[in-house]
Amino acid sequence: MALGRIGNWYFGWTIVAAAATLTLLTVGLRMGIGPFFLPIAHDLGFSRSLLAGIVAIGMLFYGIGMPIAGHLVNTRGTRFVLLLGTVLVVAAIAWTVVASGPISFLLAFGVLLSLGLSFISPVTMTPVLSRWFVRRRGMALFFLSTGSMAGIAILTPVLGLSIEWLGWRETILSFAAVLAVVTVPIALFIIREDAPPEADAGPAAAGAAASTASTAAPSALAAANCASPAIGQAAIRPLPSADLKVRDALHTVQFWKIAFGLFACGYSMNLLGTHGVPMLMDHGFDAMTGSFGIGLIGFAAIFSTLVLGRLSDMVPRKNILSAIYLIRGLGFFALVMVGTQWELYAAATIGGIVWAGSIALSSAILADLYGVRLVGILYGWTYLGHQVGGMISSWLGGWGYETFGTHWIAFGSAGALLLAASSVSMTLPASRQAFVLPAVARQPR
Repeated sequence: MALGRIGNWYFGWTIVAAAATLTLLTVGLRMGIGPFFLPIAHDLGFSRSLLAGIVAIGMLFYGIGMPIAGHLVNTRGTRFVLLLGTVLVVAAIAWTVVASGPISFLLAFGVLLSLGLSFISPVTMTPVLSRWFVRRRGMALFFLSTGSMAGIAILTPVLGLSIEWLGWRETILSFAAVLAVVTVPIALFIIREDAPPEADAGPAAAGAAASTASTAAPSALAAANCASPAIGQAAIRPLPSADLKVRDALHTVQFWKIAFGLFACGYSMNLLGTHGVPMLMDHGFDAMTGSFGIGLIGFAAIFSTLVLGRLSDMVPRKNILSAIYLIRGLGFFALVMVGTQWELYAAATIGGIVWAGSIALSSAILADLYGVRLVGILYGWTYLGHQVGGMISSWLGGWGYETFGTHWIAFGSAGALLLAASSVSMTLPASRQAFVLPAVARQPR
């Protein structure tokens, strides 16, 4: 395989397909807690507040695992992290099915399973995809998000049916077996760190990338960026990636704007994944209709990804990110007010069109601003904020309903946060121009 190609096929797209498949499974389970929620609560005798608290702690540990995964990817490689995550998930599920008390269930389902899933999450895949793609990085990362949406679309109703037919323990055991069978071959035979120097820019860009390597950033990808700016985007200035540190990025307002948006994203997505089906059941829908309605959001997002991914490489990413948060926020208000099946399906379809993309766009913007070398770690830290939001909303969804008898507390606050994130995202840089810290720029070259 010369320069990452087999004939006219660029091998990076094979890695994208594999990464999207893994994301379908792991994010699908993490976001598909809804069908498990009431069966587990009834079987183990947990109150909604208790189980919501356990899920909330799990969301937090899922986020804590993200920067750990990003660090391990940088030091040990993507393959190691994927295999380690598989071992942790299988061990956690084996423990979960025999756990009976709240403490053991918390440690198994809440802590260990969440850490394992975080190691097979988009944060692990983002660095390797960012190496393999420059010109079409936005599209590649959007396809990664498609895996998340497919997980919601496919696994939510599938898990609901399986739980109804087999029981929640047998369902989660079956998931562990499928995950192991899929992840191990992908990690061993498909994931490759050694992207060609010109990435997806094509062999013609190799000479231009090499000619700029002595004056541009040490990273070969940064040189390729300078040689081949994406369509509709400003050319990327050489980023002093050898000098830029994580703490430097943490001192920039752009990083925290992205982090706030992902906090709102996590708050809303995990609230819907945990309490969406129970909320709809409380509003008079049966379990399968609720599961199908939530799954329809992910199904609609799969197709919208094709359009949004292409647009993300043509127009300023911040505009698309802001629109996603805006429409998603309005969708949360609509979802609480639906009263008939057609209203539910209409709200789910419209919301699903913009459900994908916030994570892909945020990670792409991080790579654009701070460089590929730091994107894994920075993405891990912003995703920790994503899961802090998920922890809060997962707990609030159960406590708010038991205390006030309404879902408006949790779902209304999610809609408000998303509208705020839309406004903040509009103030991000409009182009893919790399961010250079003044203190770094003043250093002797």
